[in-house]
Amino acid sequence: MKYKHAFWMSLATLAAPAVFAQDAAADTSMSLGQVVEYGGMLIYVLAAMSVVGLALVIYFFMSLRKTHILPSTLLRELTDQLKEGRLKSAESVCNGSGTPIAAICGAALSYVNRTEKPNPALLREIIEGEGGRQAAQIQTQTQYLLDIAVIAPMIGLLGTVMGMLKAFNTVALDLAKAKPMLLAGGVSQALVTTVAGLIVAIPAMIAYAYFRGRASKLIADLETTSTEMASLMIEERES
Repeated sequence: MKYKHAFWMSLATLAAPAVFAQDAAADTSMSLGQVVEYGGMLIYVLAAMSVVGLALVIYFFMSLRKTHILPSTLLRELTDQLKEGRLKSAESVCNGSGTPIAAICGAALSYVNRTEKPNPALLREIIEGEGGRQAAQIQTQTQYLLDIAVIAPMIGLLGTVMGMLKAFNTVALDLAKAKPMLLAGGVSQALVTTVAGLIVAIPAMIAYAYFRGRASKLIADLETTSTEMASLMIEERES
């Protein structure tokens, strides 16, 4: 009996640190209400930024697609009309579409239709100018995700600095409260906003990197298609 008692006592002694560690981990965890309470108004700002970032991601998934930038139906119709020599009809089709390729081809066709003998160099400049404007619009959209990824950690850092100032001011105003536990608690509460800012910024940066590459590929395809359409316009007008 003595040996059994000693065995169970030893087992309890070995298990006690694990139980205490679990209790400590449970005590150090924060609920959502505590996070909001510690972070203050800046948590609401970061939450709003996360919602905007999620909305942008959904929007870019829908808009940064080849069917929106270079719709195959429109390209086939333009190609057929250009080969048949119906330049004015092709310009009307471009004016009725709000896609980037339609804007580029529409600007080029407007020049070709107004000139008896179009200058290839000038036509190229018109396409490059309108193409650059459309490319800038596509790339500028993705910059909003980068802005969120940059601003969110700064807001989190601002909350941390404000929280630390509050903690140190509490100690400075009352030396009786100058205890390490109270100071450490105040600093840990202040770090909540930094963590929240990084949680918002990291996914936004990842999404920006993905959509930036996606936009670059679409812009390259847009440039290639615009050049092909310009060649068809020149060939038809010279024939």
